[in-house]
Amino acid sequence: MSFRICHSVNNLMAGFEGKWCIAGGWAIDLYLGKETRTHGDIEILVFREDQEILKNYLKEWEIGKVEEGKLSVWKHEHLELPVHELHAIHRVTGRKLEILLNEKNEENWLFRRNTRIKKSLSGIINFSKSVIPYLRPEIVLLYKAKLIGSKDTHDFNKAIIVMDDGQKKWLKDALNIHLPNHDWLNNL
Repeated sequence: MSFRICHSVNNLMAGFEGKWCIAGGWAIDLYLGKETRTHGDIEILVFREDQEILKNYLKEWEIGKVEEGKLSVWKHEHLELPVHELHAIHRVTGRKLEILLNEKNEENWLFRRNTRIKKSLSGIINFSKSVIPYLRPEIVLLYKAKLIGSKDTHDFNKAIIVMDDGQKKWLKDALNIHLPNHDWLNNL
């Protein structure tokens, strides 16, 4: 399949000076090399420290922040945790994009829900055959483990077949720290 929306976002973000990548279910499908389910939206990861660069880069977009489950306009304030989810809509075309602010230190990506869980910055992004950056599946699945909806279970079941032992071990170790009674642990 074509990954048309992923290519579109890749083109949109081509001039962005910070690090970014496709996240969520689309990242799993990019990892698998095929679209395995219908996606209702598309999410990208951007590091919190690059939020001002992002805001300036998407100046033709209206960007809202989610706080306590409610969407409000992101004005000029610097966003700190627990705010991590942004929703952008292009003012002319109506195109939508979800942006997930992520944490890091000098060397590692940090899981915002438990910063003991980390991964080297050099090991969090893969590239598809058509050079679209996407978040590695073990990290995507760690985020998805919180809710376990049908699409999350689908993504887990598809990805786990292809993931290597190192990816499975990282996810298992992370789940043992974050959600030690999680059902997915039985399959890792």
